[in-house]
Amino acid sequence: MPKMKTKRSAAKRFRKTATGKYKMKHAFMRHQLTHKPRQRKRHLRGSTIVPATDAHRLDRLLPYL
Repeated sequence: MPKMKTKRSAAKRFRKTATGKYKMKHAFMRHQLTHKPRQRKRHLRGSTIVPATDAHRLDRLLPYL
């Protein structure tokens, strides 16, 4: 059976943690930042964990991570 291919677009957006969860960056931090409140921009900084309801989809996209 051939190897499964990794979806490269997903591999660039998600990383796997040591516990097996997926890490991602927040959306809505690219442009029009002057219209967003300071507190919202602070909360969007850094990374977050992908919800468990969506994480099982990433297992098929990223078989070797």
